[in-house]
Amino acid sequence: MAGSTLRDVARRAGVSIRTVSNVVNGSVPVSDELRVRVQAALDELDYRPNLVARNLRRGRSGMIALVVPELDVPYFAELAREVITAARAHGYVVMLDQTDGDGERERELLGRESRATMFDGLLLSPLAISADELRLRTNRVPVVLLGEHIFNGSLHHVAIDNVTAAREATEHLLALGRRRIAAIGDQPYSTGETAQLRTIGYRLALERAGLTVDEELIVPTPRFHRHLGAEAMERLLALPEPPDAVFCYNDLLAIGAMHALTRAGVRVPDDIAVVGVDGIQEGRYSSPSLTTVAPDKAQIARTAVSTLLGVIDGSAPPPAEVKAPHRLLVRESTAGPAART
Repeated sequence: MAGSTLRDVARRAGVSIRTVSNVVNGSVPVSDELRVRVQAALDELDYRPNLVARNLRRGRSGMIALVVPELDVPYFAELAREVITAARAHGYVVMLDQTDGDGERERELLGRESRATMFDGLLLSPLAISADELRLRTNRVPVVLLGEHIFNGSLHHVAIDNVTAAREATEHLLALGRRRIAAIGDQPYSTGETAQLRTIGYRLALERAGLTVDEELIVPTPRFHRHLGAEAMERLLALPEPPDAVFCYNDLLAIGAMHALTRAGVRVPDDIAVVGVDGIQEGRYSSPSLTTVAPDKAQIARTAVSTLLGVIDGSAPPPAEVKAPHRLLVRESTAGPAART
């Protein structure tokens, strides 16, 4: 029955309204016999709790916010979908926003008059703010960090192991017999930790293979966008001795690099093999399909949401960094047509 109330359910089950409330909210233990009887009445009447009223009684909005640098970047769009799914399972609604990687916008979220105070908690993937700015924020909205920006344990943080991911990607290229391996995406400045960690992994793989790192093969980019990958690849192709493989720090850079290679008449992977990071759907359908290190975005979302809800209700353990799993997906850009996945 549409619009059924607790009173209707209590009348159908032959119990008090308080007993029905206890069953619905799980706030007070009731006997198995009563729970079964009340649940049967709830099902018969198709009772739907008034979540708005419940959240108001608890002093909560029933909403969390997910804030990322760029919503039109496929990785963040795919992650947002997983966060929404994970939050819905807990009865929460997710509001989305983007900062464009702008430090002022990120700081505004942490201010006393921030819109973030409208929400019960915040999942934030920052690019520009420092650990000190986060620690000294003037609002007390519960926060869980996403991404690879380093924060030294001041807040809960969910991320992949970037050093290991980059090392494994580079080792894959080495295992194919490639020796002149370039890297596209380094960001040698204070807020470029993600890129710097991937550079560390790249260097580590080469050093373990007994190879000297050629600095001219490491090409920085200010962002991880397609056109910047294409420009970096053109720069590498102009070298007297171009690379025979490229590790790109995300899939968009890799797709841009492959575009430049195709325009230059360079065969992928025959002449130059390409690998990226992020595991976005676009890479699966690129031509050739893109070998990539794929973070488990669903696991990242589930872990981040459950951690944030624990912070909200006070049950979370002390802040810690959680490493999410990742895996190497080998496709045509390194293995040729035999790797059609």
